[in-house]
Amino acid sequence: MNLYLDTSALIKRYINEPGTEVVRAWLRVADSIATGLLTRAETAAGLTRLQRRNIITQEDYKLTLEQFHLDWAIYQRILINEELIARADFLACQHGLRGYDAVHLAAALIWQEALMLPVTLATYDQELAGAGIKSGLKVLPELN
Repeated sequence: MNLYLDTSALIKRYINEPGTEVVRAWLRVADSIATGLLTRAETAAGLTRLQRRNIITQEDYKLTLEQFHLDWAIYQRILINEELIARADFLACQHGLRGYDAVHLAAALIWQEALMLPVTLATYDQELAGAGIKSGLKVLPELN
């Protein structure tokens, strides 16, 4: 499985919350793992927000952020360029997506086209999941 993770899915790799074990299981069986370059900033911001709200301790924050930075090298990173942003522009209008969700969808689709193999989009955002399905991607977790 070629697994593309948006931030809502990738952050579950690092924070114990509903869905964490499922995401970790997907990561264990994935043949390749990718995410958009913007996910680095989104994940760091998400972890920082959790620490500021005292959902995670300062110590857990530091350890988790350090682990994320170490792991960053193992993820294939889809570069954000003019072509991808133009595609995201179109997808945002077509599916009514928020900006970064459209960027994630464009990145997953461009990666699928480059691989010439199916890509599975992992997201916990229902709007992005629906747009992913309509765009021809397999989506996890499966919508009910």
